Amino acid sequence: MQESRQAARQRRHRRRLMVGSTAGLVVTGLLVCLAIALQPDRKDDAGRAAATAVADSQESGPSSSPTGSKSPTPSPSKVSAAPKAKAKSKAKVPKASASPSATKPSSASPGKASTTSSLAGRIRGKVTYPGVATVYAAGDGDGACSYGPSSDMMIAAMNTTDYETSKACGAYVFVRAANGNSVTVRITNECPLPCAPGQLDLSEQAFAKLAPVSTGRLAVTWSLVSPSSAGTISIRYKIGSSPYWCGIQAIGHRNPLARLEVSTGGGWRQLARTDYNYFLSPDGTGCGKAIRLTDIYGEQLTVNGIAVRPDVVQSTGLQFARH
Repeated sequence: MQESRQAARQRRHRRRLMVGSTAGLVVTGLLVCLAIALQPDRKDDAGRAAATAVADSQESGPSSSPTGSKSPTPSPSKVSAAPKAKAKSKAKVPKASASPSATKPSSASPGKASTTSSLAGRIRGKVTYPGVATVYAAGDGDGACSYGPSSDMMIAAMNTTDYETSKACGAYVFVRAANGNSVTVRITNECPLPCAPGQLDLSEQAFAKLAPVSTGRLAVTWSLVSPSSAGTISIRYKIGSSPYWCGIQAIGHRNPLARLEVSTGGGWRQLARTDYNYFLSPDGTGCGKAIRLTDIYGEQLTVNGIAVRPDVVQSTGLQFARH
């Protein structure tokens, strides 16, 4: 009897364990289902959170960049200014390539101020310059311009600044002192520093026309002139010139010389000017061929028939117009 009761208790205990296990499994299954059901929502939330973070970082990006002081959105004035600048720059292109004045520099009237401005150096026509006159012993009149001895000692040396790599060579200058005396001199030399801009160093003979040589220095004004007494222009090839290298010099031009060009057969080549007043063709281009001279007023003279004869002065029979 006792054994039957014990067996019954064991059966009841096993039933309770089975019920508990079953209940545990059910609960566990429910929790798993709940977890699965809730998982997509968490992903969506995470995705939204990530998108929000990205959006926030994009909005706050400019303020944390090195150019954060600049507004990422241009102001209305900047927006409207950009198209105007582009339109203006486009308008300049055709003007530069099709300007009538740019195609006619050689045919301009000799007296036009625009041509003078483009060809003249520091010394220009119809301008009165203030300065000072000093005096030097000019000897036979030869100087930095390489003209050689001068038969007329009404000459002067131009200060280095206004000499401008020999651009002043051959210029005729009218000099007037405060006492009313005046003299016209031809520039044949350079006056080095400390000669100041505007200063003319006159030969003793020329200075004596203004004041006693013992004065040594006096205030003056001066300007370019085109003397009527000028003869004709001559050409001289430098010593050592040949068809393979040459230096060319113009002598006796009434007005300052702006350019010297030589014929290349198909056109003209401008030669570089030296501070000793020769124009060089280092490769022989144009040596012995036609020469074209241009003064600071734009007048051009073409010289033919000048052979390469070193250190020989050859007349052209030509001269620039007066101004």
